[in-house]
Amino acid sequence: MEQAELTALLTAAGLRMIDEVGPLASTAEVAAAVSKLRAAGHPPDLVSAVVGQAHLRVRAAAKFGPFAERMLFTRAGLEQATRLEVGSRHAGRFRDAGLASVADLGCGIGGDALAFAGIGLTVLAVDADETTAALAAYNLAPFGDEVSVRHARAEDVDLGEVEAVWLDPARRTAGHSETARTRPEDWSPSLDWAFALASRLPVGIKLGPGLDRALIPDDVEAQWISVDGSTIELVLWSGVLARPGVTRSALVIRGGAAHEITAGADVSDEPVRELGAFVHEPAGAVIRARLIGDVARELQAGMISDGIAYLTSDAALTSPFVQSFRVREVMPMKVPTINAALRTHGIGTIEIKKRGVDVDPAQFRRKLVLRGDDSATLILTKVGEGPKAKRLALLADRV
Repeated sequence: MEQAELTALLTAAGLRMIDEVGPLASTAEVAAAVSKLRAAGHPPDLVSAVVGQAHLRVRAAAKFGPFAERMLFTRAGLEQATRLEVGSRHAGRFRDAGLASVADLGCGIGGDALAFAGIGLTVLAVDADETTAALAAYNLAPFGDEVSVRHARAEDVDLGEVEAVWLDPARRTAGHSETARTRPEDWSPSLDWAFALASRLPVGIKLGPGLDRALIPDDVEAQWISVDGSTIELVLWSGVLARPGVTRSALVIRGGAAHEITAGADVSDEPVRELGAFVHEPAGAVIRARLIGDVARELQAGMISDGIAYLTSDAALTSPFVQSFRVREVMPMKVPTINAALRTHGIGTIEIKKRGVDVDPAQFRRKLVLRGDDSATLILTKVGEGPKAKRLALLADRV
């Protein structure tokens, strides 16, 4: 969003126009709304801003629910914002630690600050981008004096009046639409600065889930988070925000229900075992936290092959930390053989999963002949240990 669009938007007329336009879900609806508003004589900057917000509010509903109906966004800000259900859990950790005030450094459009203020914390929200800070101020205005918003660099903020910090370093190039990921040494503020702060104050640092584990300090709790099948973030907790005896945590949220597994360190995997009646796919947070072994022991399962994050078992057990599949048929990973099995079972709809094999699922799907009313999952992977491991296709059903 350009400054001219923001200026046009943050007026009584601009905000009223967004409500009048209503939600715009499709490209066709956006185009029709632009034509209508331009024909009515509204200036281009205002039309662009209003229509853009009406479209972003539709997309934002998945993260913010009904709150999205009164919020303002940039495209990049929405993409990078924490989902409200996750932000609420972060906020709860501050409250449960007995903390009453928090500085949200790198607040973006205000998603985390919204969650913090929503449970009664006093919040100082800070962002280095002027436009983003203005949007955060609008989004957080309903909380009145409990939230203050500043346009400033995180490094320049006086933290003397807060008890703790939530820090989301800028990990992408600057901009409000298309952005690109940057290297840790280019983040703002830098990772070294964030870790130094975490050694002095209780801090939660939001990072990408793929962060090099060698960079994680020994004295923090590392919590990986998966939501509805996607691993969305890693949070490093310090001070009273880190739970005693916990250095590794996997938080898995499915359909609004949350489950967590914790450990004092990485845990060892279970040995490779013979393919059983069930295959289990651990959630990404469990894999990243290196807690697969604990989940395997709960399921009476072993690894399907060396270095491949699938588990297998004969026991009819499952867990919130995995997606479980009952194996129908095992076959070589050859298209004619697979098509014969699909034909025999009348499979017309197929989900393809793969680990440990160099296969493009989209290209592989085009080679399959799908006819029938049944559906199944096709798992392409290696099975077995060492050089004897075989590339196999497993026709399976979700449990």
